[in-house]
Amino acid sequence: MKELSNKNNLQILHEDNHIIVVNKRVGDIVQGDKTGDKPLSEVVKEYIKEKYNKPGEVYLGVVHRLDRPTTGIVVFARTSKALTRLNELFKNRETQKTYWAIVKNKPPKPEDKLIHFLKRNEKNNTSKAHLKEVPDSKIASLDYKIIKELNNYFALEINLHTGRHHQIRTQLSAIGSPIKGDLKYGFNRSNPDGGIHLHARKLAFIHPVSKELLTIIAPVPNDVIWNLV
Repeated sequence: MKELSNKNNLQILHEDNHIIVVNKRVGDIVQGDKTGDKPLSEVVKEYIKEKYNKPGEVYLGVVHRLDRPTTGIVVFARTSKALTRLNELFKNRETQKTYWAIVKNKPPKPEDKLIHFLKRNEKNNTSKAHLKEVPDSKIASLDYKIIKELNNYFALEINLHTGRHHQIRTQLSAIGSPIKGDLKYGFNRSNPDGGIHLHARKLAFIHPVSKELLTIIAPVPNDVIWNLV
């Protein structure tokens, strides 16, 4: 991992001619939205422009997103060829995504596979988990395991099999183990920074140009609970 000091405090996890991978912080939005807040994509463009003294507009393609309160790995494409191929990789689930989460309520089993049918509510930007298929629902699947018992909390490792809206947040809440700080999905109080304890920890995929296997790991945020994991 290469960490560079720069004015935007970007933590660069991988960088080459075709892709750049950063460790997203709590509160960062990956792409511009109605809030008008400066997105991570613009911050990365500025970093590239300054580092390589690029004249004119910097090309940067958004491959995927993380929820605003979530931290961890975000991949951007630096070339259109890389973007096209990465879009295919993510669309076809040819990536291996591993997340870490902190919950207060111990899950029913030390490890399990969860399968639900998630129905999205666009109006309040949430998803609801159902055990059986309901109209307009999509199947969601993940594996979790408890990796460490902390002071009053449990650290989970989650491997995603599908990529649904708020999937991990919704499915963990459905088994009675909402993520720390996640008021939207049933945790009893917010985190001071407005984030939640969900971190995109590891991502493995075939590089879109070199065809080599890339495995990227993102350090967890520096806070009292994450530091115990």
